[in-house]
Amino acid sequence: MANFLQPPRLRIGEDTEEERHATWLELFYDLVFVVAVSQLAHNLNEDISLSGLFGFVVLFIPVWWSWIGTTFYANRFDSDDVGHRLLIGIQMLTAAAMAINIHHGLGESSPGFAISYALGRAVLVIEYVRAGKHIPSARPLTTRYAIGFAIAALLWLISASVPIPWRFGFWTLGIIIDFATPLTGRKFQVGLLPHASHLPERFGLFTIIVLGEAIIAVVNGVSEQKWDVLTVISAVFGLIIAFSWWWVYFDNLGGKPIEMARTHGKVGVVNLWLYTHLPLVIGITAAGVGVEQILLSKPTLALPDSQRWLICASVALCSLSVSILHRFGVIRYCKIRSQYRLGGAVLLLAIAIFGKGLLPVAVIGLVAVVSAGQVVQDWYQSRPITRLVDPEI
Repeated sequence: MANFLQPPRLRIGEDTEEERHATWLELFYDLVFVVAVSQLAHNLNEDISLSGLFGFVVLFIPVWWSWIGTTFYANRFDSDDVGHRLLIGIQMLTAAAMAINIHHGLGESSPGFAISYALGRAVLVIEYVRAGKHIPSARPLTTRYAIGFAIAALLWLISASVPIPWRFGFWTLGIIIDFATPLTGRKFQVGLLPHASHLPERFGLFTIIVLGEAIIAVVNGVSEQKWDVLTVISAVFGLIIAFSWWWVYFDNLGGKPIEMARTHGKVGVVNLWLYTHLPLVIGITAAGVGVEQILLSKPTLALPDSQRWLICASVALCSLSVSILHRFGVIRYCKIRSQYRLGGAVLLLAIAIFGKGLLPVAVIGLVAVVSAGQVVQDWYQSRPITRLVDPEI
């Protein structure tokens, strides 16, 4: 049983830091975002046009940022008391409300989506004010975050009463302030860098959530089609794509950016790690939708342009994001792997450009080959090198 009231405590720093894993409360909190991501994917699945993709990205960003806000707070100041549990419970309600309002989230449901996001950010502001009150050394950081996030939340709240399209102007300004707040507080982050083992695990768990959408896509696509050879082969290719990017990401994941920031004072590496994960998880989620679209298409007819571009461009976005993470040492620093990821992105875009007229199984097969090729390259590069030595020398 949690303590009734326990002030937030500093969970980071060389003197206090210990090996940490996600708590049961954090895992329970993630369940709401499983639903939210599923709703986002469902929205994109219904409209894979440019406008549908734009709406998907616009709604994805605040959903992801809501998860990021709670995760970073818990990483630094988590305390398992009743007060913290209740605040997390309220944040779960606001996230669930966001998920409910994702359908028509840029239309008639947009006021509800904006209010839900604003209330979730307001709870986060309360948490930072509470942490600053009890941890004087963290007060400059918590004050900066509380002010920045409060201004952004107010803009989102006001937007609910503003007509479209001006409403989205308030959304844009609010999300810019939200994203800029950690960047403007870099000098306060130096002594309060995130936990080196806890944060990579949390990012990995969200990546698992979006990878799960690819698995759901395969199941949904096959269950709604007749079982023929081409559909089954396409489903296998869909699983290979998901498995390949799971392998590439988690084989290279670690707390290196935080260690680099502590050793060399490079706080920007941590921020690069944070913001580059946005296109990565967007790409993975969209790739899941692309797989489902392929499985639902007629297997003996050429894949429509929109579906071909969706699967190829979304996986290319994943590859490009991981290339950036490799290049700047955010995950395993490796120029060779970065170049292979970049080359993979180029190949995938070439498939999108020159693959007109290909059958669905051919398109998804080529994407699977490029994805699996990244795994083979990693394995080849990291394999033990056996040297043959002439015993007579």
